[in-house]
Amino acid sequence: MKHATPEAIARIEPLLKRVRCIEGLKEKRPGIYYYKSSAFLHFHEDEDEIFADIKIEPPVFERLPVTTKHQQNILVKWIQDFIG
Repeated sequence: MKHATPEAIARIEPLLKRVRCIEGLKEKRPGIYYYKSSAFLHFHEDEDEIFADIKIEPPVFERLPVTTKHQQNILVKWIQDFIG
């Protein structure tokens, strides 16, 4: 599975807008977020599917699908619950 291309990142722009509003996250590059100076969230793609790698239990990243609106809502809730 490869890191998300700029085209894949553009497909999830509505999700990224929501993530950018979450206080405490810093976007280093489009689609790559840090929390407390540590890598926290980035995206991958596999054919037509997009996945988020999120570090809820350091040092391990959890991979979640984020292709659909419902999947994106789950990711945002995970982030909000983690950051508080």
